[in-house]
Amino acid sequence: MQNHAIIIGAGIAGLAAAVALRKTGWSVSVYERADAPSSGGTALGMWPEAMRALDSLDLGDEVRRNSTLIHGATILDPSGEPLGRVPSTRSAHLISRERLMLALLDAVPSECIHWSHGWKSTDFFPESDLVVGADGIHSAIRMRTWSSSMERPLRTVAFRGVVNQEAEAVTETWGRGALFGITPSGDGRTNWFACVRRRNLGYADVDDAATLHRLFSDWHPQVRSVLDRIRLRDIDRRELTDVSLPHSYARGNTVLVGDAAHAMAPNLGRGACESLIDAVALAQSLSGGGTVPEGLRRYDHARRSRTRRVVVTARILNGIATAERGSQLRDRLMRQVLRP
Repeated sequence: MQNHAIIIGAGIAGLAAAVALRKTGWSVSVYERADAPSSGGTALGMWPEAMRALDSLDLGDEVRRNSTLIHGATILDPSGEPLGRVPSTRSAHLISRERLMLALLDAVPSECIHWSHGWKSTDFFPESDLVVGADGIHSAIRMRTWSSSMERPLRTVAFRGVVNQEAEAVTETWGRGALFGITPSGDGRTNWFACVRRRNLGYADVDDAATLHRLFSDWHPQVRSVLDRIRLRDIDRRELTDVSLPHSYARGNTVLVGDAAHAMAPNLGRGACESLIDAVALAQSLSGGGTVPEGLRRYDHARRSRTRRVVVTARILNGIATAERGSQLRDRLMRQVLRP
C-alpha cells in the first residue's frame, strides 16, 4: 500500500516536500490556509546546494532559465566606498519568489493541493503515515506537537520590495543601525531590502516610504535611485524573528521543515535554500528503509545541526550588519578581512 503524507503549508518548503516525496513513491495532500498561491515576494538567491536540490526535483533547468546568475557581491559604507567584497567564486542564481513558486506548483498535481484549509494547533488530522509541518515561522504544527513557539525576536525590522529598474550587481550597504541591499531580481527589475534596528523607528513613523527616506536619503546614489522608485503599496514590512528548536525536528510521525523548524534572519540569504534542501533530505531519509519514525530520525540527524548553525550565523550577521555601537571599528575590520 502506498504511503500517504499530509503536508501543512503550500509555500516553498511544503511544495518542495510534496515534489520530493512524490518522486519517491509517496502520495501527498497539501493543505494551505490561503485561498490561492502567494504572488508577491522579492528575489531569492539559489546557492549551489539549493541548485543541486532543485536538480534532484527536476526543476534546476527551469530555475536556470528564469534566473540571473550573479558572482560575488560588494559591501559598501553609506558614502558608497567599499568595505569589502565577497569573492566572485561565490555564485548564486537569483530568481523571483513568484517564478520559483510557479515552478514548484507546476510539479504538484492540482488535486493534491487544498486551498483555504489551514490547521490550528488544536485541530486533529486525518489518518496518514506522515505529517509534515511546513507552515512557516508561526507554525501551528510546531505549537501542536512541541507546545512552544520557539520564536526569538531579533529586534530588527525588515523592509523589502521590487522597483522597475535594472540592477547590474549585488551590493549591501552597512550604516549605523541599518543596512540597505540591492540585487537583480531575476526578471529585469531590482530587488531591494532594508534592515533597521527597532529603536531607530519612531512612533510617528506610520508611512513606510517616508521612514525609508528619513533613514536612507543621505546614503550613496545607488540607494537614493532605488528610494525614488519605491511605492508605498509595494513595501513589505515585518518584524524579524528566528526559530531554533533545542531538540529534534521530528516526533513520532510528525516532522518540521523550512521556517517551521529553523526560520532565520535574512542576512545570509539562505532561508529558501535550506527549505529546498530539507525537502530532498526528508524524502531521501524516508527512502532509507525501516519505519517512518526511523526515517525521520535520519532526517533530523542530517539537517538539525546544520540548520541550527545557519540560524546562529544569520543572527550574528544581522547584529553585526546593523550594529549601532562600534560600527566604525566594524568597518575597519571589514576592510581588513574582506579587502575591498
